[in-house]
Amino acid sequence: MDPALNPYAPGAGQRPPELAGRATELAGFDVTLQRLAAGRADRGVVLTGLRGVGKTVLLEEFRSAAERRGWVSAFVEADPGKPFRLPVARALTGSLRAASLRHRSSARLRNALRAFRSFSLTASLDGSVGIGIDLEPLGGRADSGDLELDLSELLVDLGEAASEFGAGVLLLVDEMQELHRADLAALAGATHRANRLGLPVAVCGAGLPNLPTLLTAAKTYSERLFAYRQIGALAAAEAEEALRRPAAALGVSWQVGALDRAVRSAGGYPYFLQVLGKMIWDTAPPGELISATASEEGIKAARVDLRESFYGPRWDRATPVQRTYLMAMAAEADTDGTVPSRAVADRLGKSQKELSTTREKLIRQGLIYPAGRGQVAYALPGMADFIRTNADR
Repeated sequence: MDPALNPYAPGAGQRPPELAGRATELAGFDVTLQRLAAGRADRGVVLTGLRGVGKTVLLEEFRSAAERRGWVSAFVEADPGKPFRLPVARALTGSLRAASLRHRSSARLRNALRAFRSFSLTASLDGSVGIGIDLEPLGGRADSGDLELDLSELLVDLGEAASEFGAGVLLLVDEMQELHRADLAALAGATHRANRLGLPVAVCGAGLPNLPTLLTAAKTYSERLFAYRQIGALAAAEAEEALRRPAAALGVSWQVGALDRAVRSAGGYPYFLQVLGKMIWDTAPPGELISATASEEGIKAARVDLRESFYGPRWDRATPVQRTYLMAMAAEADTDGTVPSRAVADRLGKSQKELSTTREKLIRQGLIYPAGRGQVAYALPGMADFIRTNADR
């Protein structure tokens, strides 16, 4: 097939051509937007799951849905190396500038923008954040230096202003598990304040499966503050649609055996489906049918691609000590990649305390996560199989 026409789109956070299997989450979020805009209480959504299941794509879809309704929105990727206030201020700037142009006559929005200037100046004293919003900062509002207080005041002011024109405010945080505990607490506290006041403010996030535990540790009421949605692999029928429909739109069909083989090889994971689809398409000869032979050849190429671009870089960044820990996990892992910490320690002939530093570093690097009391798991689907096959190469 012509590579220039390839309809599949593997990439980090890149929307696939067919967003299969996520209709429930999208419909539920649309209801949330409607309820909040109408002054009815609802919770923001926190998406959890392994890497490659499409959490970032869903967050982007949430943002698009909000923007279609005229909401102020901001998308932030958590970075533990930066104060959380800074990316929040930067992410809000463009949407607030657009809102200020649409609603020039709103005095309440003008005041909220002044509060945002105070918030942004606290984030960046040189004034480089918030450029394009030419208003004096509102002294004594959102500028205390206390993130929870300042973010609370900012969301309240923006939410009150947005409610005037039948919209709201949406703050999206990807990789939320990367936030420091104090930042998680501030985010939860600010969300709680806006919710108590009945304002159209939604905070949504995405992260690894341990994110709910981290949020609850930061603020105990976080378990009731958000609606948690676990995002996993697609069902077989949904995975088939993710591969079949993009090709069909170009007049190309899949042979039954070819499609079934690709779906089974991907294990239902959206990123894997896109990699497989791309490689199989490029392997297939010109025509209107993807054959079983082309599927098998594409699957081989996809395995190489995943080894080199998905697993390999993460494995290469691990230290020899960390690799030893990961290999011990692979030897003990269940089918879902979960391992008792004690089993890893026993295999390595060390105590769990001796291994705690290595374990924590692997968690911070996003290679593994705490999967429950006394257990760890890989953050990447299929990582155990990769290690068993490739660790000695």
